[in-house]
Amino acid sequence: MPLINRWRNFTSNVVRRGERRRKAGSKRAQKQCLLEAKALSLKKKKKKMSERKRKSEKGERREHKKHKDSKHDLETLKIQTKKLTQEVQKLKHIETFYEKPPPGYIKEFEEKPEDCIPAEPGNEAARSFLAHAPTKGLWMPLGKEVKVMQCWRCKRYGHRTGDKECPFFIKGNQKLEQFRVAHEDPMYDLIRENKRNEKETRIQQLQQLLQDTTSSSDSDSSSSSSSSSSDHHRSKKRKKKDKKKKDKKKKKTKRKQKHKRSKTSDSSDSD
Repeated sequence: MPLINRWRNFTSNVVRRGERRRKAGSKRAQKQCLLEAKALSLKKKKKKMSERKRKSEKGERREHKKHKDSKHDLETLKIQTKKLTQEVQKLKHIETFYEKPPPGYIKEFEEKPEDCIPAEPGNEAARSFLAHAPTKGLWMPLGKEVKVMQCWRCKRYGHRTGDKECPFFIKGNQKLEQFRVAHEDPMYDLIRENKRNEKETRIQQLQQLLQDTTSSSDSDSSSSSSSSSSDHHRSKKRKKKDKKKKDKKKKKTKRKQKHKRSKTSDSSDSD
């Protein structure tokens, strides 16, 4: 009997130990599973947090870039607006300077186009239309500006003096141009006198050259007469050649003098 009891106790203890071990193993496995699940959840959370951080950082960078670009654009716009305002102010200053009357001048009352309609309620639209209606110079019926002006040179309407549309632009009536230059240029008389003096000096120089050539030819003829009879024929030939040369020179000088006299007469007529 005692052996059987011992055996039973031993077997029961072994079974209990096995159950305890199984329970402990199952608990350990459960703990490990829980730890793994926690680790996975932490990893997922970290990934989500990192993705959120990255997205937030990217968004911040984009916003920063946009802010910088917007600042740069605003600065450029400010600079451009300043330049435009300065140009507009210059133009306004020029317009006001030329449009303003001189000091002490009492300006007369000028009738405006909208004054033909009485200033009563109901006539505001018509008065504003007349006030902002185009003038004659700005009226462009077929895309071309209608110029109500007269040219001083050709006395035609539609262009001013100096425009390319004028028939007397660059070329034209030479007498009118010379008359205009003579009246507008203060140095015209002085230049004309200098040209005349130059022509006179040139004529005197040519006359002196002619006199020198004639004197030299006379001396040559006297020396040839005193020479021997053998050289007489040669001297005759030389004389003939000299005479021909003299005649040619005289003809040339006469032509030049006639040409210069005709030029001077034309210039005097134009003056």
